[in-house]
Amino acid sequence: MAVFEYQAINNKGRQVKGTLESDSIKSARLQLKQKELTLLDIQAVHKKEHAGQSSFFAQRIGMRHLTHITRQLAALLQSGLAIDDALNIIAQQLESVQARRILLAIRSRVLEGQSLAVACQGFPSTFPPMYRATIEAGESSGKLDRVLEKLADYLGDKGQLHRKLQMAMIYPVLLSSVSLLVVIGLLAFVVPEITGVFDKMGQELPGITQGLIACSNFLQSYGLVLLVLAVILSVAVKFVLRLPRQRMLFHRWLLTAPVLSPFSKGMNTARFTRTLAILTNSGVELLEALKIASQVLSNLAMQQAVENAAVRVREGQSLNKALEVSGLFPPVTIHLVASGEASGQLPRMLESAADDQERDIQALTELTMGLFEPALILIMGLVVLTIVLAILLPIFEMNQLIR
Repeated sequence: MAVFEYQAINNKGRQVKGTLESDSIKSARLQLKQKELTLLDIQAVHKKEHAGQSSFFAQRIGMRHLTHITRQLAALLQSGLAIDDALNIIAQQLESVQARRILLAIRSRVLEGQSLAVACQGFPSTFPPMYRATIEAGESSGKLDRVLEKLADYLGDKGQLHRKLQMAMIYPVLLSSVSLLVVIGLLAFVVPEITGVFDKMGQELPGITQGLIACSNFLQSYGLVLLVLAVILSVAVKFVLRLPRQRMLFHRWLLTAPVLSPFSKGMNTARFTRTLAILTNSGVELLEALKIASQVLSNLAMQQAVENAAVRVREGQSLNKALEVSGLFPPVTIHLVASGEASGQLPRMLESAADDQERDIQALTELTMGLFEPALILIMGLVVLTIVLAILLPIFEMNQLIR
């Protein structure tokens, strides 16, 4: 059975869209004809994904929905349902048409005899290598329901951490944007109106006022040019960072930058150890787990360090020594990995390392935001005070001359 997505016109002249299961495209056309639908377009779902998987518009399921689907699938399998029946039940309950057709396509492949892991390979935009490898390990060990439950917990924790960081950044970003717009508005529109009066008086203005007028005139004359240059610069930087060598240099710099390095190292370490923990705990062989876990790292330098560590582990070196050579992973993480290898509880120690890093990142984020917000308010207060003084000083001098 295959899943087809179609567009057709019903007997009322309205265009309709939907999905259906059929043995072939010919039988699918026949089913639509029996429903009195005039077919406009029909396409196999898995073919559509394959054609656009490298595109921005490739079919995918969001992290939140994927977590929910994985948890539901684990619960249904634990209740004794077959995989194809569980997939069908979940698909029928989904509101998202895109998610429904992906699950139905996977179900059709399972009915054809493919394993769940192999069926998920047709949708790489939704199911990353780590997800597929974990499912494959669960199927091999006969503990797919337990593995899916752990996988759902992993996806939920990952999404929760991202949401916490996003919520922590909303207020500072909003405050910075509003502050910048207020200063630009004052310099571009308010200051010229007020300082125009001083020009007509012909008296010598204080240095701070002259500096304010110069900034205002510069912004009025070259503001649009600065905006265009900023856009060009951002596009150029984005293009340069696509080049492998420059991107690697930038990522190495991120690991040494005073403020950014703790965030970059902490986030990547937490992501790596959490992924490696769930893979090894699911029965994935360590070398294969290292290969997959390296792909979740967003920093190329740390990704290369993990790949080099995998080579050393293959040669017989312990994991903690192999990771320690790079000098990019925190000492606490290395110590926990060593303890896990010595006690035979590596997955549990990796989870502890991930928890430790996530707590540090959350505390560091709260501390940084706690310092940044009052510092930004203080800077904005000084800027506004400077503008007010630049305007009031000539007025005070004019009052003294009148007296």
